Amino acid sequence: MNKREQIQSVLLYGVFICYIFLLLKILFLSRVSIAELFDSHRTFVRSINLIPFRSISEFLSGSSANLARFAFGNVVGNILIFIPIGVYLSVLKSNKRVLTNLSMILVMTLLVEIIQGLAGIGTADIDDILLNSLGGWIGILVYKLLLFTLREEKKVHTVITVLSVIIGMPIIYYFIFMIKMRF
Repeated sequence: MNKREQIQSVLLYGVFICYIFLLLKILFLSRVSIAELFDSHRTFVRSINLIPFRSISEFLSGSSANLARFAFGNVVGNILIFIPIGVYLSVLKSNKRVLTNLSMILVMTLLVEIIQGLAGIGTADIDDILLNSLGGWIGILVYKLLLFTLREEKKVHTVITVLSVIIGMPIIYYFIFMIKMRF
């Protein structure tokens, strides 16, 4: 591995690690802080939806403008936050098979929802699993499209690294440092 590839690898893994921290914050610590998470006097609010598309249809059928904005943010947000997972899995794993990566994303999102439900730190929702998996699948498709277009895996790695540093890092830092984060 030459010097340029080493730097590229460090940058890519660095952005990926920062993204994972942001994802953990969004998924597990957006409603409670770490201190509250382990507080024995904390009130647990558990909500579980096992009916596919139920919460999505409830959001979309809501009449108020605030509910419509929340619904849009929830649906789009659940898709967007997992697109990078699909891209990074495709780039960083040696096994590039779509089905394998999609299965890993599905398992990850299932674990997230189980943890949220058991810990009482969010809503465990089958729709979140579907939307997060859709986002991961879109990320895998982005990787495959870049590979088809550029025809060389090294070029794809370079493009993804550059985009991660130029676009990904400012977004990650904005959410971690500029928006009130509860740690």
